Order: sequence, then C-alpha cells, then structure tokens
Amino acid sequence: MTDKAPGWDRFAHWRKGPARLLLFAVALVLALAALTPSPDSKTGEAADVPSLTGDNPERPRDDDLTLYDNVVERLRGGEQYYDVIAEEHRKLPFPLQPGLAVRLPTLAYILALVGEGGMVPIGLALMALTVWAWWCRFGDEPGGENFRLVGSALVLVGVSLGLARYFFAMHELWAGLLVALALGLHRPGRWGWSLAVLAFALAIRETVLPVVLLLGAMAFWRRDWKEGAAWSALAILFAIALLIHLHIIAGLVRPGDPVGPSWLTLRGLQGWIGNVVLSSNLRWLPHSLAGPLVFLMILGWAGWKSPAGRTLTFFSLGYGLAFMIAGRNENFYWGMVVAPAMFAGLAMAPMALRSLWRSAFPSVA
Repeated sequence: MTDKAPGWDRFAHWRKGPARLLLFAVALVLALAALTPSPDSKTGEAADVPSLTGDNPERPRDDDLTLYDNVVERLRGGEQYYDVIAEEHRKLPFPLQPGLAVRLPTLAYILALVGEGGMVPIGLALMALTVWAWWCRFGDEPGGENFRLVGSALVLVGVSLGLARYFFAMHELWAGLLVALALGLHRPGRWGWSLAVLAFALAIRETVLPVVLLLGAMAFWRRDWKEGAAWSALAILFAIALLIHLHIIAGLVRPGDPVGPSWLTLRGLQGWIGNVVLSSNLRWLPHSLAGPLVFLMILGWAGWKSPAGRTLTFFSLGYGLAFMIAGRNENFYWGMVVAPAMFAGLAMAPMALRSLWRSAFPSVA
C-alpha cells in the first residue's frame, strides 16, 4: 500500500535529540497514566456501568437522568420547559445557580417528541453517518488509506455508546456523537455540513463551544477568512442564545436556592483520564491499560501529518487540559463530548511510535 502524499508521517524526519526527548516524554506519560488511580464517582466502577444494549435492571436511575426523565414526562403532558425545570431541580434538590447547571431545553423537547424508542434509530443513524464520514475523510487525507479500515472500525467503537439506552437523557452523549460526525465531515475549505452539525450539537450542550472556536481559529490560521467568519458567527449567535437561557434561569431563582459547588477542582491527570475512560468503552478495561490507551490515541493523531491529525490533536489536548482543571468526579460524563472522536487515533499510534523510535535511534532501527 502506498502513501497518498509525501510527508504524512509527522515524526519521520525529526532530529535525533528532539525525537529522543519526545520518546522519553511519551514513555513517562504512559507510565503515569497506568499508575494514576481511577477517580471515585457514583458511577465510577466499570461493573456498575450499564451494557450497551440495554439497562442494567439492578442499577438505580442516576439523579441527573431522573431529573430529565421527569422534565420530559411533563413536556409530553403539555407543559413548557422553563415552567417546570426550576421545580424539578428543587425536588432532588439540584442547584439553579450558576445558571449553567441547568441544561439547554433542546434535548428534552426531542425526547418528548420521539420518546426513548425513537432515539434508537436516531442513534443508529448518527453512528452510521459518523463511520461513513470518517471512512471518506481517511480516504481524502495524506496517507489516510493506510488507516482507513482500522480507523473506521475504531470510530465505530467510539460511537457505539450511542446504543446505551440508559444514557439517552444524557446531553453529553448526543453532543459527543454530533461532534465526532462534524469532525469527520469537516475539510479545510469544505465546512458547511460540519457547521450545521456543530450548531445542532451546541443547541444540546454548550461544552461543544470549544470545538467551534478551534475550527474557527484554525481557519483564520490558514487565512481562510470566509470559513473563520462562519465559525465566528456561529459562536456569536450561540453566545446570544446562551445569555437568553441564563437570563431566564436567573429569573427563576428564589432566595435560599442552593448554589452548586465550584467546578474548578484541579484534579490533574486523574480528571483527564477518568473523564475519557469512564465515559467510553474503555471503562470495560483494567484502568492500568485504559489510561495509557487515552494517550496513545492522542499520540496517534499527533503523529499523522494531516489536517485531521492536527485538528484532533488540538481537540484532544484542549479538552484534556480543561478536564485537568475543571469538573468534579461525578462530572465524568463530560468526557462523552470528546471520547467518540478520539478512538480512531489508536489506528495511527503504531506508526507514530515506530516513527519516533526510528528518528530517535536511527542506527538501531
């Protein structure tokens, strides 16, 4: 099999000194990832996670999901989201402050319209579209044919969480599937469908905004002013919509309503690994193996000298840094936004490791 274009291997021509330094850093990070303990959370043990084909009958419903189950049921009865959300928050009780503790209404209305049964074909369609989008993108990128089959299979592994009916009320689940689809559809200079998909993802979960900002920044870096302006316009429009949402929630707050604890917890490496592992199919593996796999995914993307490799590297590292700084252990599900798109990086990891070794020790290789 031949490469589609020269230079697809990012580490192939590195000088010996920098390559050895990076190889040492990779080995150190993999060792630390293997030794980092899994964070304690109310759903942190792999044995307590429901199967991908249905609910675990012995598993009680999480409060986060119960909240939106109740909201959806009331929407089906004809009530409106902002008329019921504060009341349902108080019942559990969940904080109404800060306003970002209250989700956007989009997913609740979709669930009320189609029901859990209707979300199954939607999930299957999103999975199929995402695998197809990445199959095409692997074919379009330099050297991508080398990874096309394995990479697409790993995309399927990543997005298969879309079959977990237990999590259908989880906003991050659907946002993550849409992000993976949008990144598969995106090409420099061909971004229309990606923009539309990410706009939908933003309407479900505001934590998708960094993806929009990343694609906009990369477009401006390439001096593609039209694409950069499009992503900027989407970010501005969403910011206005989010401010309206926060204004409505602020009007619902009563004296004495609890304030949520801070999300700035500085969990470090444990937060990064825990979020990705516990919110993906890696949760079935021993943590000492799952942790290093998270960083092998990133190394694989970093080692592929292509627009896709560059985008997914910044995407993975950016969210990883955020997870190290923000989020409590029970917020592990934030990782669902990024995990589905990361998995295919494992297809490129052997190439990246082999390339680094050859650059670091050319006489041995």
